[in-house]
Amino acid sequence: MPARTQAGTAGGEPAQPPAVIRVLLVEPMSLLRTALATVLSAEADMEVVAQLATVDDLAMVAPAKRPNVAVVDIDRLTAEQAGALITLDSALPGCAVLALARRDASGPSRRALSFGMAALVDKDTAPHQLAQYIRRVARGERVVDPRLAAAAMSASRNPLTPRERDVLRAAAAGLPSPEIAASLRLSAGTVRNYLSAIIRKTGARNRLEAVRFAEKAGWL
Repeated sequence: MPARTQAGTAGGEPAQPPAVIRVLLVEPMSLLRTALATVLSAEADMEVVAQLATVDDLAMVAPAKRPNVAVVDIDRLTAEQAGALITLDSALPGCAVLALARRDASGPSRRALSFGMAALVDKDTAPHQLAQYIRRVARGERVVDPRLAAAAMSASRNPLTPRERDVLRAAAAGLPSPEIAASLRLSAGTVRNYLSAIIRKTGARNRLEAVRFAEKAGWL
């Protein structure tokens, strides 16, 4: 199913993209990053101006490279890192963010939609189709894969059980697992199981990240 697009100009007609679209890639997997750079560089109207493993150096590299489109794998981004992408709007008004996400990772997709990124695209998209999406984003359109949007919307309700919220609130207060167990009258193993489930449901990498995401989503 193709991603739907919206023209981004006041008159309803998309603007013309630059003659050569300057693309910045952010992809943690070296092999995938190199392959993607090779594919996009083969396009006559595209130039990959930078390749980054994380978004941490984005604020420093992007102003020097002046990309038109930043293609970013958002699957492993924290909420803070995802929010940092939006600072490109002020640092580089001409740079749009095209977010790549897995269809089964609703958390990152929801963040991309809530932060208003220019595009949200399935990572399974064929390379030639991704190039087309980059061109559309470069001329001011918003591109959203409806399957990712549907997954994000269906997951917008609080997925945490009442007991999981109790455990996460205790973790948010800085209590270690043994103290959480004692305060909630649970075994240490049960607390570990709850924390594992919470991390999985929030798409976080650790309990601190899970706390931050749940707080931002209003789940606590």
